[in-house]
Amino acid sequence: MKITKKPKLRIEKPDYVLEMEAAYGAPSQNGFGSAVFFESLDQDEAMETAALEKYKYFVGDLWDRFGEEAWLSQWKEVYIRQDDSKRNIVAELEGISDLDVSNSVPMILSVIEDADSAKLALSQTYDDVDVVDLVVYRLGDGEAMYGLLIAGRRSNNEATFLVFLLD
Repeated sequence: MKITKKPKLRIEKPDYVLEMEAAYGAPSQNGFGSAVFFESLDQDEAMETAALEKYKYFVGDLWDRFGEEAWLSQWKEVYIRQDDSKRNIVAELEGISDLDVSNSVPMILSVIEDADSAKLALSQTYDDVDVVDLVVYRLGDGEAMYGLLIAGRRSNNEATFLVFLLD
């Protein structure tokens, strides 16, 4: 007997997600630039598993063309928010020492149209007291592409992912 994962219920996007999408783009398979993903995770679903799904979706056909090994060669958790950390996603991103990620940070904070609105959207999404998990991953193909993925989960298991990838 085949066991299948039950389908996720479609939930309405909160305002903070719509603001993130306005700043960084809706879900896409562009494989370049940025996109925001939102879903309700299962209680026991690991953030890394969900983040990898978004990464793979965003890269689209290039995932198979260049191979999983290439896309996962740079995959690494570079930041995890501790329970006692001050909630300030902008400062947290600016404090990441990983070279590829630190090169990506200005692109999503200041080298973006309407940077103030983008920073506000990031703050509303990831600094809220309901955010119980926040992780930043390094992305890339090991050659020309590099970027980051921010994954945040709220206490109600709603999760928001920002994927950013450039060459």
